Amino acid sequence: MNPPLLEVNSLRTYFNTPAGLSRAVDGVSFALLPGETMAIVGESGSGKSITALSIMQLVPEPAGFIESGTIQFNGKDLLDLTWEQMRSIRGRQISMIFQEPMTSLNPVFTIGFQIREAMLTHGKYRGDAATARAHSLLERVGMNSPDKVLRQYPHELSGGMRQRVMIAIALANEPQLLLADEPTTALDVTIQAQILTLLRDLQRDTGMSMLLITHDLGIVSQVADKVAVMYAGQIVEQAPTRDLLSNPHHPYTQGLIASLPSRSRRGNALFTLEGVVPPPTRWPGGCRFHDRCSKRMEICNTQMPSTTSQGEYRSVRCHLYPSAEAVTSQEPTR
Repeated sequence: MNPPLLEVNSLRTYFNTPAGLSRAVDGVSFALLPGETMAIVGESGSGKSITALSIMQLVPEPAGFIESGTIQFNGKDLLDLTWEQMRSIRGRQISMIFQEPMTSLNPVFTIGFQIREAMLTHGKYRGDAATARAHSLLERVGMNSPDKVLRQYPHELSGGMRQRVMIAIALANEPQLLLADEPTTALDVTIQAQILTLLRDLQRDTGMSMLLITHDLGIVSQVADKVAVMYAGQIVEQAPTRDLLSNPHHPYTQGLIASLPSRSRRGNALFTLEGVVPPPTRWPGGCRFHDRCSKRMEICNTQMPSTTSQGEYRSVRCHLYPSAEAVTSQEPTR
């Protein structure tokens, strides 16, 4: 088996806030192989986007900081790099598509300028070659009339078109890893399907790896090879996509899947998970899901479960699944 392209170990990203220390990402570990797609799913506030920003070294400072852990990319720990070294990787070897393209694109520059700038920054293409590459990228992401789009400004494009432009910019320097943070959230269903198909086709053509951040399990089933489910700053379950969707282990994962509409439940009320993700300044003691869990036991109230292996490719953090082969040591209750 090839070594992982990306390997995150015990990552902890915290924020100093007026309400106290916010432990937004609190001991996250996962690995991503070359050419693989991994989805990180969970409700808003679970730490998904902060995990991606931590990989890119874009955690807002000075309030935010990476407390501990490692982020190995191509065998190199990104946390050991200087700011300038990280800049040479960002946009070239690792690219990111952010949630809202209207706030990511500069409103005062044309689309062509912004795509070319992404290439000029890293010196991969210059002059006419950069313009030709920008034109080719817009064609590749399914833009009609790319010559016209190159001359337009972000406000002249629809939401789906702006998202395609963001994908073109992200792919401009042929990255090995693409981080896609809720890439279809603001789009209607038809455009969502087009963007997902586009990402899947581009990945197949380029061989890049992709980390997809989403709360939509329907998207996961179409795109991802494997899934990590996040809750309250931790990964509570990891498994190949088909295994996780057909046989979820963790009660939180079971609740997320039960909340999906289906033909078998047509006419019946949808299942809902009671309660909300607690604020990261006040994670509960013991298992962080215990106050919302219908299967909680006494131990769940006081003791945080370890992440245990449930087979070669599956792990779960839950007292319902004890195992002699713990892949992480038990963490103290905080």
